Amino acid sequence: MAEKKASPIIKDSKQGELVFTKKNYQLLLISIAIVALGFILMMGTTGDIYDFRRTLLAPLVVLFGFAFGIYAVLKK
Repeated sequence: MAEKKASPIIKDSKQGELVFTKKNYQLLLISIAIVALGFILMMGTTGDIYDFRRTLLAPLVVLFGFAFGIYAVLKK
């Protein structure tokens, strides 16, 4: 029987490094805070469902937070 040779282990020179830098994590935390702020704005304090803040401002803030999160992940 022929024995299979074990494939050599390729050592990466960047083995101990993290994928994201400290700046990426800071930007991600900021984006999470922006999204949370948008949902807090969406809750509202008044009983008016069709308020400007609930229908337009809060969803735009949430979308901006998600877009900022994508930027934080893709930033080198």
